[in-house]
Amino acid sequence: MKLVNESITYTDTEGNAVTFPAPVVTVDCGIVVNPEPCPIPVDFKIDSCKDSIVVDLGDVALESLGRIAQLDVTVKDVCPNKRVALGVVLTEVDSNGVEYQRGLKAITIPAHRSSTCRDVLVKCIKFVLPEDLDVSGGAPNALCNARNFKVRLFANYIDTDFRCCESIVTV
Repeated sequence: MKLVNESITYTDTEGNAVTFPAPVVTVDCGIVVNPEPCPIPVDFKIDSCKDSIVVDLGDVALESLGRIAQLDVTVKDVCPNKRVALGVVLTEVDSNGVEYQRGLKAITIPAHRSSTCRDVLVKCIKFVLPEDLDVSGGAPNALCNARNFKVRLFANYIDTDFRCCESIVTV
């Protein structure tokens, strides 16, 4: 918080006393996430008159691992001139069959202009799956574990010819 107008002086010919409020401005810098801490440095020294050195730096772990699931789906028998809303819900399943939320996508599929109903292929629906959410029970933060997922798809028309009792609808 920073004070605004810290010092204001007011005078008038009638000698009125004026009191100004002390407004403040609050600056919100948002939420900062640092997923990877800075590594602890390893000190070493190369003696004078030496051309090279061999240093064992120990182990280093891979960080911020994850996977990307890229899904394709065909929406069957879509009528011409009607947009479709597609919902995709992704969950991860642990060894006990318990599901954990991993993502939701809501996609508008544009209307096609064919003369009859046709199938519409929706490609490249992507989900990012960080390894720190892995519930497989294997080694933590490792790509070595097999992970199990379920996906649920919902689709419905956005556009309709239905009009309810003289209501006005913008299409």
